[in-house]
Amino acid sequence: MHAVTFADIQAARERIAGAVYVSPCPESIPLSEVTGMRLFCKLENLQRTGSFKERGARNALLLLDAGQRERGVIAASAGNHALGLAYHGRLLNIPVTVVMPRFAPLVKYNTCQRLGANVLLHGASFLEAKDHAGTLAAERGLTYIHGYDDPAIIAGQGTMGLEILEQVPDVEAVVIPVGGAGLLAGIALAIKTLRPEVRIIAVEPEGAAKFALALAQGHPVTIQCSPTLADGLAVPDIGANAFPIARDHCDKLVTVNEDEIALAILRIVELEKAIVEGSGASGLAACLAGKLPELAGKRVVLPFCGGNIDPAILSRVIDKGLVADGRVCRFSAVISDRPGGLAGLTKLIADSGASIKEIVHERAFAGSSDIFAVSVLCTIETRNRAHLEEIFTLLEAEQIPHSRAR
Repeated sequence: MHAVTFADIQAARERIAGAVYVSPCPESIPLSEVTGMRLFCKLENLQRTGSFKERGARNALLLLDAGQRERGVIAASAGNHALGLAYHGRLLNIPVTVVMPRFAPLVKYNTCQRLGANVLLHGASFLEAKDHAGTLAAERGLTYIHGYDDPAIIAGQGTMGLEILEQVPDVEAVVIPVGGAGLLAGIALAIKTLRPEVRIIAVEPEGAAKFALALAQGHPVTIQCSPTLADGLAVPDIGANAFPIARDHCDKLVTVNEDEIALAILRIVELEKAIVEGSGASGLAACLAGKLPELAGKRVVLPFCGGNIDPAILSRVIDKGLVADGRVCRFSAVISDRPGGLAGLTKLIADSGASIKEIVHERAFAGSSDIFAVSVLCTIETRNRAHLEEIFTLLEAEQIPHSRAR
């Protein structure tokens, strides 16, 4: 284990100056309105490679000696750490090899190759990719750069905390997504050193909640992550170097589920006209879900950590967000198969102001003893959840049997 100090973060900032974008941190009026907080968004999705990982990657590469630079570096990454190393490795003429698990998002895989890295796909999980990268490092004499626990990485990520305090000097809380806790440790150390009264709140997805487990047991533990929209947070453990820093400087930890993450991505698309991946949207997810009521009216910074989401996945996430928001719903109803039966249902929906996106008949499995009944599966678009409930009230008033699809 290697201790990371505030002086390391200050040195990292000088080291990476001019090569890593000082991302803006503007106040978001629309997101503030929907959360009841004064939200400021640290736009790390605007970095050249689309995420904050460039900070630590640049710092770690600059600390290599001549021999290490010549031989090159290797890392295991689901995407963003790989992109940061590939980009800055190319700028510094340092060969970069990256091992990604086979499930890595295509947009990150393709971009990493385009940036000149040697990209290898190996294993069904991050842990398997990491083990393979360690083997290759030993065989080829490469320097392994840990994506969230290398001290140089933690110090580099901490530079964001210095910028936040300069851009929002009266900040009262920072809500930080947690994967391996390198970002949390770096930002928290920087901010608590200069402004100990600022609250540091950690957020992790329910399917990858290893920080909560590590806090409960007093040390990092390895878990099996479930699939999550916050793929950048789905690493198997909290870093050994990052854990004590994060533990000692974090004021609160909350978890968010997949519907909450999807809804946060949708809100950012609609209200901020920006693309932020699930990992970066997790902080907003906690705010929208009402899990941080103590921050009402407070000045809060949300790091939008990355924007590297596959377009095909984004469309699915938006659909999932619309469902979570009550604006798209699928339900089944049993109606008369006689002339006018379907017309009556569609008129009820149309008169309510909703839009039918899809409708499917099912006669053989209508679930009714009445041979003149038919089951229809309807997908409708509504204004909001209250509007959706109005439609179900109308169905009940007309005595139309129905059930919501799950």
